[in-house]
Amino acid sequence: MKREIVEGIVFVDDLQEFLNEIHSLATSNEVIIQAMDASKLVGMSHIDLAMRKAMRAFEEQQNVARDLGVEIMRYASGKRQIGEAFSLGLSEGENHVVFVVLGELEEAVSRTSGMLRELIEISPVLEFRPDKKAILMEHFGIQEAEIIAVGYEKLPDLVLERVALVDVLK
Repeated sequence: MKREIVEGIVFVDDLQEFLNEIHSLATSNEVIIQAMDASKLVGMSHIDLAMRKAMRAFEEQQNVARDLGVEIMRYASGKRQIGEAFSLGLSEGENHVVFVVLGELEEAVSRTSGMLRELIEISPVLEFRPDKKAILMEHFGIQEAEIIAVGYEKLPDLVLERVALVDVLK
């Protein structure tokens, strides 16, 4: 499966209208597009881990979601329940967004990614930055004591640990 990542900033006036536009784009290009809140992600390793776990879940017929994009978001969110995973979704207003575009045909994935780039202001919002600390700690339930024990620079590792443990916490 081919993959591209598109990241940047987008202002969403009407969330349902925006999601419908993304769904229409995915359907017309025969790809999967999963939009996620980049402020709750710690980099490409986060997306890669979530994708690997979601794809494995589908291969082993252990998936919770019926849609691969939603399964990826479920793992990336570190949450077991689909409803809780949507906390990694977008909202109305300004969003730091990451789109994961997946498809069988490289041309379709590339074309779709180009169209998504036209909808957003391209900006490197995926990688871990100090201003993400509070939101990451809250979203992933990381306690200050954990940060003190391992050091602030290990916060991305603690987040990835939560992603890895999604299946264990059934």
